[in-house]
Amino acid sequence: MRIAFDALPLLGRKTGIGFCEDGQIRAMTKFHMEHEFVLNYFAVKNLSQHRKEIDFYLSEHSNISARHAFCSSYGYRMLSSLIPVKYQWFFGNDCQITHFFNYIVPPGVSGKCVVTVHDMVYKAFPETVRSRTRHMLDLGLVKSMRRADRIVTDSEFSKSEIIKYYPVFADKIRVVPCGVNCERFHPVTDQNLIRSTCGKYQIPDRYFLYLGTIEPRKNLERLIQAYALFVKSYQNPPQLVLAGAKGWHNESLFQTIEKLNLEKSILFTEYIADQDLSAIISGAVAFVFPSVYEGFGMPPLEAMACGTPVLVSDAASLPEVTGTSAVIVSPEDIQAMAAGLEILDTDIALRQRLRDEGLARAKMFSWEHSAELLYQVYEEMLHE
Repeated sequence: MRIAFDALPLLGRKTGIGFCEDGQIRAMTKFHMEHEFVLNYFAVKNLSQHRKEIDFYLSEHSNISARHAFCSSYGYRMLSSLIPVKYQWFFGNDCQITHFFNYIVPPGVSGKCVVTVHDMVYKAFPETVRSRTRHMLDLGLVKSMRRADRIVTDSEFSKSEIIKYYPVFADKIRVVPCGVNCERFHPVTDQNLIRSTCGKYQIPDRYFLYLGTIEPRKNLERLIQAYALFVKSYQNPPQLVLAGAKGWHNESLFQTIEKLNLEKSILFTEYIADQDLSAIISGAVAFVFPSVYEGFGMPPLEAMACGTPVLVSDAASLPEVTGTSAVIVSPEDIQAMAAGLEILDTDIALRQRLRDEGLARAKMFSWEHSAELLYQVYEEMLHE
């Protein structure tokens, strides 16, 4: 087979979608050397940087090649949502399968077609999604699912959500859970390394950690309110570290911090370098992720792979991912969230149990297993 991947999510600073594609295609190209794989990408700006990023994949295996179209990806996406500018005009028609990992399938793709629809947050919580993204999905998502021969999603929860909003596509949907890269995320036991790494970001010795985009659906405002309840009974509580790029609609978040007089107790670190992630996650008292909506929720799984106890909300796919290997609370119950922080800070036996169970749980979600499930979807299409 000759299988093409839309490489746009692999370019620039990767989001969760990019890491999902990265994990699946690296495992698939490694274990299926009998096939040829092609990375298709549009790019006009930052060409030299993008070529370096693509070359990383080409250097790993001889069965991967790349095709570049000198065109703006966003421009093509918007134009093709209005006018049927065929994808094959840019990338040819010699692939049996083309997979798009970010919701949208353009017109005129040759061969069989797969699209990954990670979640339905834009339907369930539209107020938490950027207007540009909502507009793009309003214009293109139904067309994309109609064009696709298969729709892949990350969890049983997301499958049920897609069916709820788009029942006509139920027969096309296949669940392929994400994985965790245990080379990138692993326990760090060297306390000197943890201290020196935390020192780069002014992180103190004791801290709760959130890692992800600072945006509304992550439920950080309630987390901060819960943290305010938690610290009332402490003279020297663990600091709350919010690590990740600032998204949008953050004004009320900072107003809440100021209103609760927590400016000195909450630290924003923004972006953390890949090589520092395992040490910073491993050093945390606990990893907290009280999101109201996740199609899969990779950060808690990555924290579990580092042997760090986890607190998550009981919303969306998060219980499906963590199982019973986490403290699980309602995303709306601030008091329960505060109690969860307290028990994670004080109950040493619980932290050890969650560490052991979390490490075992993370091993169940390998990228190799994820890629093999995806490969089965490809084979199923070709044998129809």
